[in-house]
Amino acid sequence: MAELGETDRQAPLRIGVAGLGNVGATLVRILQKDGAELTRKLGRQLEVVAVAARSRSRDRGIDISGLEWFDDPVALAKWDGIDLFIELIGGEDGPAFAAVKAALEIGRPVVTANKALLAKHGVALARMAEEAGAQLGFEAAVAGGIPVIKTLREGLGSARIAKVFGIMNGTCNYILTRMGNEGISFADCLRDAQALGYAEADPTFDVEGFDTAHKLSILATLCFGYEIAPDKIRVEGISRISQHDIQVAADLGYKIKLLGIAERTPSGIEQRVHPTFVPKGSAIAGVDGVMNAVALETDHVHELLLAGPGAGGPPTASSVLSDILDIARGTHVPPLGVPSHELLPYQEAPNRAHEGGFYIRLSAKDVPGALAAITTRMGEKSISIDSVIQRSDLSAKAMAPDGSPIRTVVMITQRTLEPSVRDALGQIAEDGFIVGEPQLIRIEKL
Repeated sequence: MAELGETDRQAPLRIGVAGLGNVGATLVRILQKDGAELTRKLGRQLEVVAVAARSRSRDRGIDISGLEWFDDPVALAKWDGIDLFIELIGGEDGPAFAAVKAALEIGRPVVTANKALLAKHGVALARMAEEAGAQLGFEAAVAGGIPVIKTLREGLGSARIAKVFGIMNGTCNYILTRMGNEGISFADCLRDAQALGYAEADPTFDVEGFDTAHKLSILATLCFGYEIAPDKIRVEGISRISQHDIQVAADLGYKIKLLGIAERTPSGIEQRVHPTFVPKGSAIAGVDGVMNAVALETDHVHELLLAGPGAGGPPTASSVLSDILDIARGTHVPPLGVPSHELLPYQEAPNRAHEGGFYIRLSAKDVPGALAAITTRMGEKSISIDSVIQRSDLSAKAMAPDGSPIRTVVMITQRTLEPSVRDALGQIAEDGFIVGEPQLIRIEKL
């Protein structure tokens, strides 16, 4: 099929949608409700003609009685009755991958919101699309309703991007915002998020940072022109964040956010996902609730911040629709910003000195010599401590296995190497002066 020609762009664009969950049903509803207005803007009709999903009888609040029904999304992707295939099934392999691959192999344009699919197969799918002359749109795969993909592929095409970072998971941002504003626990916030539909029954993918890592890997490729490499990202989630951490951050003038960060360095690309202390006065600190934000540092516009709703039916469907409109207009750019054969092999940067220092929380035995031993170990690794905070109101009520009382000790370091900090903490644990796993959070000077 390849790229739509001028004659094709005058005929109705026949759309097949695979996946009728929240996003898919919302997309069909928008296309049915706003079809006349979209036709007026485009000079061309957008028509959903076929769908594929698991259950035909389920009530989704949309009328699909006049649409062709497919039990198999691959069959829909191959069907000659559509001009554009929309994949909203989810999953990095299985039917989603098979259907997208089937459509691209015959030159059929594809739009997907599937970040897991793109993180694993993005380069191969981009190459397939380029060889067939078909468009591959995925605006909705990263940060829902924020047009960051279009900004990177088109708006900042000539800029050299040094760094991309942001809040890319609404579930985590909602939880951290509630913890900060209301003083409630991670577990209670998570239960509320699940009740509201912001978190899945199994929230691991979100709260442990994997969702953010998938999105970051896609952004890093668009920013820096390297192959997608999600397995090279160091990932830490938010499940160990406590009210201790939230309170100390606030007292020191920070908020805690789960950030995805990718940066171009002289020795390669650094990618990481982790909870972060960010200054309360920074723009990123003001992004709360289920909102997302992506910041880009470039040579032309310095820092650009894009913020908006990061998930949910309407925002994500709106981004899918944006790709549909581009395809209907005949817009054609390489899916990953540059031709896939021009992507550079991924080069991972070694660990570097961290500019902002670290927050360290320890459950230390409240015995003579414990604090001195801890600070000595830090000094042996050339780690300079800005401040040590001992607060009885943050201290655990439990006792150590040997019966010693436990006291919460917080340390703020100066600029240092992360491996040095982790080595020192490992040695401190071996010395027997702490109980449990230390908490280590980066402090970013944004």
